[in-house]
Amino acid sequence: MESFDKLYQRAADRKGGELALKSILTKPLSAKRLANLTDDRVLAELTKKVFMSGFVWRVVEQKWPNFEQLFFQFDIEKILMMPDEMLERKAQDPAIIRNFKKVQTIRDNALMLSDIADKHGSAAAFIAEWPTDNIIGLWQYLKKHGTRLGGNTGPYALRAMGKDTFLLTRDIEAYFRAHDLISGGLTTKTSLNTIQNTFNQWQAESGFSLQEISKLVAYGVGDNVVGMIND
Repeated sequence: MESFDKLYQRAADRKGGELALKSILTKPLSAKRLANLTDDRVLAELTKKVFMSGFVWRVVEQKWPNFEQLFFQFDIEKILMMPDEMLERKAQDPAIIRNFKKVQTIRDNALMLSDIADKHGSAAAFIAEWPTDNIIGLWQYLKKHGTRLGGNTGPYALRAMGKDTFLLTRDIEAYFRAHDLISGGLTTKTSLNTIQNTFNQWQAESGFSLQEISKLVAYGVGDNVVGMIND
């Protein structure tokens, strides 16, 4: 595997220099700030990414205030009290994206977050405390215990709420394949462990967050040049 310094220098060269690179690198929230999120915001981010999956993100963003209003600002207690008939009725409202199966995930994932909060005080605290050197374990937890949170949906939601995570974008996959670090399926246990361990080593070398390193890897490959952000 390449050293972190080599990753960083290539990204800086492609983005117009170190100052330009620093201006587009973003950091995750601290564990303390993340733990202070209310669980309705966690459910909102999970829901938004479920609806964005396979759909035009811009449309979801445009309709998002309607989602907030229709689903009680994602108040988990209120969501859990919604009977099937109410979910069906709300799923037909033209103010949102009318997809009943995705609407059902709101209550399903509210139940998951409620269970987590019962055991850990809040879902946000549980997520904040999860060690980043096993972030793929948190992805797997969301996939197993939630609904429609597999693939990139869970990781993108975590990134959006401020949890430190790398992402398996096309550029990240291309990097790991080009350097013969993985050869099988991207999300096999072997590939995920290899990717996690590689990010852990880069983090140990640099002290950078997984989020920053993920962006550096992506900035250094493909058509990702000055002015284009691809992770």
